[in-house]
This record gives sequence, C-alpha cells and structure tokens, in this order.
Amino acid sequence: MAKKHAAPAPAAPAQPAEADAPDAPQPRPPVQVLYCAVCTFPVEFCEFGSHLTRCKEWLKENHPDLYDKYYSEEALQSKIGTLSLENQAKLDKDTAKKEAKAEAKANAELKKKLASQITIKRIERTKRKHVTSIHGLEAFGIDLKKAAKQLASKFATGASVSKNPQGLDEVVVQGDVAYEIVDLIEEGVGVLKGIPADNVEVVEEKKKKSAE
Repeated sequence: MAKKHAAPAPAAPAQPAEADAPDAPQPRPPVQVLYCAVCTFPVEFCEFGSHLTRCKEWLKENHPDLYDKYYSEEALQSKIGTLSLENQAKLDKDTAKKEAKAEAKANAELKKKLASQITIKRIERTKRKHVTSIHGLEAFGIDLKKAAKQLASKFATGASVSKNPQGLDEVVVQGDVAYEIVDLIEEGVGVLKGIPADNVEVVEEKKKKSAE
C-alpha cells in the first residue's frame, strides 16, 4: 500500500515592511561660555559681581559685539522697560559707589595683611630638645589646623593648634624646625602660601635657668 504524504503547511502571510525608524536625535553642540576676566563670572552675570564698571570696560574693549548685546542703550531699555535714562544713570552711580567701597575694603584688608607679622619661635625645652611655635598665620587667611597637619606630615612629628600665654591661637610643632618652616613659607609650599618673606620673624626663647 502506498504511503500517504502530509499536505504541505500553508505559507505564512507576508508581513508588512516595517516603517522606517525615525532619525535618532543629533547631539547638541556644547554651549560656549565666555567668562569675564575681571570678575570671572559669565559675562551675562557681571552685574551680580562687585566690579561691574571694570567688567563693562573689559567687555567693550575685548568683545564689543557682546557689550552692545548687554549694555547698549537698546539693550538696557529692553531690560529695564520704562525706567528712565536719568534713573539708569542714578543706578550706575550707585553701582560705582558700591564698587569703590568694595575695592577700598579689599585694599584695607591687603594693607592689614602686609602689616601683619608671622612670629616663629624656637622654644628650648632642654639643651637638646626644642619645640617651634608659629603665630600670626590666620592674618593671611591660613587655616591653622591644615597648617599643623601639613607640618606634622612634612617633619614626621607632632603638631597641633594651641593657645599661647596671651590666649591667642598658634601652631606648635615638636622639634627644632623654625628655619625649615621659613623655607616652606618663602617657597609657598602647601597652605603656607601668600605670606611675604619680609613679614616672617624668627625669635629664640631659651629655657629660664632655675634660681640656685
């Protein structure tokens, strides 16, 4: 008897062609930001700093197109709406006063720093042992704890912040390292930077002899 053959399976219906996928979004180019050489803010934010007059002068000289964009009469009128030119002049005058006050304060702080003195003492404990104290670092904006940590690491010794007999904070380093600290200050190493070498003084404090 002849074998029966199974009927072939019907062909699957043709699938419609997939629609073309939408184009992938293109990456946006990075935003180019121009920073002011005076206040270091982006130039559109100079007005929030304390040197607007100088910022405007720099921008006008170096980027006149951006100066016109932000500070031309049309730009100012668009920004301030109905504010009159007279009131704008008053605002500019007030801004200039604030800037002058800020600069005067900065100059006063600089003069104070230049007049400040760093005193490094070699304090004799015994004939062979010394400790070194540094007073006056805070006048130059130096964090005493960070300075103590740096000196302890540099000289592989103990260093801490403590009060001197006058009740003022100072850094005390175990060991006779006064002149090595002077070298670090002159070289501006680590946190010990920004101190004029002429403002550093080394003094000797010998152990008082006991009365016989």
